[in-house]
Amino acid sequence: MNDVALLGDGQWQWNGWLNAKGRVIALFALVRLNPETLWLLLPDVPAEDLAEQLRRYVFRSKVSLTARNDLQVIGSFAVPLQAQSNQIGLLGEAAGETVELDLSAQGGFRRLCIRATSATEDAACMAQWAAFDLHHGLPRLPASQAEHWTPQQLGLDRLAAFSVKKGCYPGQEIVARTHFLGQTKRTVGLLHSSRTLVAGEDICDSQQRPSGKTVACRGALAMAILPTQDLAEDAGNSLFIADQRVELVAFLGGLQR
Repeated sequence: MNDVALLGDGQWQWNGWLNAKGRVIALFALVRLNPETLWLLLPDVPAEDLAEQLRRYVFRSKVSLTARNDLQVIGSFAVPLQAQSNQIGLLGEAAGETVELDLSAQGGFRRLCIRATSATEDAACMAQWAAFDLHHGLPRLPASQAEHWTPQQLGLDRLAAFSVKKGCYPGQEIVARTHFLGQTKRTVGLLHSSRTLVAGEDICDSQQRPSGKTVACRGALAMAILPTQDLAEDAGNSLFIADQRVELVAFLGGLQR
């Protein structure tokens, strides 16, 4: 859903794959290593599942789509050694031994390394990483929320993650029409609660009228789809999940690429 032609060698962008109705199936970082090699980094969707969908669109081109089970993606809250913004870094004695991405933003420094070396998963750090993503407007969609929301509803313009000018792609007509006619009636807001939140929970106003729904959660933090007008009015709007008041907080910036 983004303009791949804008990428030069050694650059990356936020991107995604939509269904025919313009609903987001998967979000990913798209890395162009060289003219012949591009990587899709999928935080929430099995790589082979998306590869199978994309293969349906390969006709006469000599394109191979493969899930790389031999590589590890390792994140840390540290200053990138070489990568900066959308420019990747190549670390190690042999060029390309480790590919480094800069995922820093207003909330602090982060680096992502892709290499063949194995690593041990740290659950606490994984939760902190996902919360950082939500704070900066990058939704981590569970399977239950896939194919429900348009890029505009998820606020993905904040990440420069989709294009309304490039050629046709599945769902492009819906995305372009929404952009040019300004018909986004619902968009995303960030909520904080005193309890753990779950994707798919209903959000109500002070009169217990349905107002929105949570779509991506980590602990007490949730990205939620709410009426655009309510968010624009900021305010005094009181929001509740299961009779418990939740606070509307501002997104942090700097994660667009």
